[in-house]
Amino acid sequence: MVKAVSKRAVFLDRDGVINANIVRDNRPFAPTTIEGFCFLPGVETAIRNLKNAGFLIVVVTNQPDVANGITPRETVEAMHAEVRSHLAVDDIEVCFHTDSDSCACRKPKPGMLLRAASRLGIDTTQSWMVGDRWRDVDAGRAAGCATIFIDYGFVQERPVRADKIVSTLAEATEYILQRQANMGTKNDRAKC
Repeated sequence: MVKAVSKRAVFLDRDGVINANIVRDNRPFAPTTIEGFCFLPGVETAIRNLKNAGFLIVVVTNQPDVANGITPRETVEAMHAEVRSHLAVDDIEVCFHTDSDSCACRKPKPGMLLRAASRLGIDTTQSWMVGDRWRDVDAGRAAGCATIFIDYGFVQERPVRADKIVSTLAEATEYILQRQANMGTKNDRAKC
C-alpha cells in the first residue's frame, strides 16, 4: 500500500492580501480592470519565504463581479496571469458565483480549499488560510486550517474568531514561520 504524501499549504485570499483593494468610503472592493490591479508591497518576498519553508501557495478567491457583470472573466484571467508570472503560487482557485447561487465553492464555504487540498495532496490541518474578510476566516476554519485575519480597519463585518490578527501578509508570514520553527510541522494554534 502506497502512503499518500501530505503537504502543508498557505491558502491566500487574493484582493486585499496579495493585491490592493480599491477603497471607497472606507470599504474594500476588488479591482475591476487590469490597470487597477497591483501587488501589495512585500507580497513577492512573503510568498517566496513561505515557499522556501516548504509550503504550497494556493490562492482562493471569490470573484462575484463576473457573475454580476461588473468585471469580464477575461480581465480576472489576465489578473491571474499576472499573479502566476510574478508570484510563486502553485494554484489559483476561483469562485465566480454570487451568494444566491448557493454553490459549495464560494467562501465562507470551504469548497475551493478542499478541492485544492484533494488535488494537491494538502493536509488542511497542517495548513493556514490568510484573508482580509470574515468569509476567508470562516472558510479556512471549515476546511480545518489555522486562520489569520489581515485587519485594515475597513468598515466591514469582522470574523468571529481568527487564530491571529495582523496588518499585512508579511506579518502573517513571519507569524507562520515562527510557529513552524517553534512547533516543527505541528500546527499549534494560538488564540487571539
